[in-house]
Amino acid sequence: MRIVLFLYQWLVFLPVFIVVTVFTALTTIIGSFLFGNRFWGFYPARLWSIITCYLAFCPVKVEGRYNLMKSHSYIFVANHQGAFDIFLIYGFLNHNFRWIMKQELRSLPFVGAACASAGHIFVDRSNPKSIKESLENARKQLSGGLSVVVFPEGSRTQTGKIGRFKKGAFQLATDLNLPIVPISIDGPFRIMPRGAHTLRPMHLKLVIHEPISTDDLSVDDIPSLMEKCHSVISLGLK
Repeated sequence: MRIVLFLYQWLVFLPVFIVVTVFTALTTIIGSFLFGNRFWGFYPARLWSIITCYLAFCPVKVEGRYNLMKSHSYIFVANHQGAFDIFLIYGFLNHNFRWIMKQELRSLPFVGAACASAGHIFVDRSNPKSIKESLENARKQLSGGLSVVVFPEGSRTQTGKIGRFKKGAFQLATDLNLPIVPISIDGPFRIMPRGAHTLRPMHLKLVIHEPISTDDLSVDDIPSLMEKCHSVISLGLK
């Protein structure tokens, strides 16, 4: 069985994934250039993510979609377990958004250009001025139901456990008085452990928690807001 899975992933999954990724990137770039990125910056990548999860034999369970209103903008904060976090959120959140992502991803062939044309927000974490400009860009995006998604840990977990949060997303939410929606992601850490050469088919779970209001909150409230979101996400993994 392991041999069959190994052959499938290298001879079927990987070639198909590469082709679909390039096609999605080109569709996003061209569609966003011709018609704007409101639709083309999200829906091609959503389909790409759904296809990827099913090709990898990773069925997805989603809880809590009823907590969201399509016409409302949110700041989504999620734990970061691995690469499949991207596919889970893109494919199954069912809410138009833009990522706040690290600057290094801009250099990825096809994908970086597609992310830029889609309007995703790049952050150079080594440059405070760049971080401020990126947050300002995020402010401009947040309207009419368009939201942003942030991994407040900054990078994927090394142990499977949730790391410490950085305050950028919470600062943005309090500045704009937008609700924060914690998201619990479970499964991607076990799909492809460090050092592995094949994916492990795994059930994935996405839990969308109830929005947390930031009305009347100030800078002084950010630490307790971060702690609350960390606790809510942790509970969703149990």
